[in-house]
Amino acid sequence: MKTIRASLLAVALFTTALTAPAQAAVSDYDLALHWAPVHHQDTDSSDADADYLSTVDFDGDWNTLNNWENQTQLAKLTGAAYYSVVETSTHWFLVYSFFHPRDWDDQPDPFGTRTHENDLEGTLFVVRKDAGFGTLEAAVTVAHSDFYSYVPAGSPYQNGSETIDGTLLLVGGRPATFQEAKGHGLYRWNGADFPGGDGVIYQPAATGEVPSGGNDRSVGYRLVNSLDANGMWARRTNSETYSSFGTFRGDNGKDNAANAPWGWDDQNDGAIYRGYLATDPALVIDKYFANKGTFSLTYTRNAFR
Repeated sequence: MKTIRASLLAVALFTTALTAPAQAAVSDYDLALHWAPVHHQDTDSSDADADYLSTVDFDGDWNTLNNWENQTQLAKLTGAAYYSVVETSTHWFLVYSFFHPRDWDDQPDPFGTRTHENDLEGTLFVVRKDAGFGTLEAAVTVAHSDFYSYVPAGSPYQNGSETIDGTLLLVGGRPATFQEAKGHGLYRWNGADFPGGDGVIYQPAATGEVPSGGNDRSVGYRLVNSLDANGMWARRTNSETYSSFGTFRGDNGKDNAANAPWGWDDQNDGAIYRGYLATDPALVIDKYFANKGTFSLTYTRNAFR
């Protein structure tokens, strides 16, 4: 009798295992929202609103030749960040990018060497696919023509072909980023107050908000998928928005000087090619870092390829 009961129990458990619903997959938006950074945007008091975040089409069109002029339409500068997700069997790779209508200076630039229309710089987060939203293991940020590498406390990653530049701090479980005023180079936040004491702290939210001024310490920013239909990537060959692949049109200051994520390039990282931070992030991370553990270079999903 005990043998029969044991057999029936085993069958019941096996049947339950077969019929139990699988754990729902994490959506790209939910994943991006979970890891979206607390973003510290420095502002320059001479023109603080020129450092507010927005989207490429903040002014209602995708014509990037009028963004410099339309930057003064402050009510339209609602906080936003672009994101994209690609994945391998072991990791998610999340790119966040932050747009400003102007890369500017508080000094005259008559020869167009220090300023330009449109500006998009950002960061790549590397998340190991384990339970739930995974585990953040590394970040690479974009500051002009250089990339910077960071790891959160506890990450096993070590120096690879590039030297790790510091510890990625977390605020409330979220990575914390910092972006310069005027030129908008992006780095990890180092825990200090803003240079000069004024800046905007953007928090991920369902709805983007316009800062109340250049020293607003709690402003919502919304997430926009770079891969959306009629979005940044979908328009990649559209001449209204881009002058060439990965480069926005712009005619204030230096012409055509701002890049989309698939146009980002580090000036001295050897065989890591232009745009790979978005289009082939696994290769970038494999080269930049050592001691990564199990790490696949084969994409199970990558809309950029």
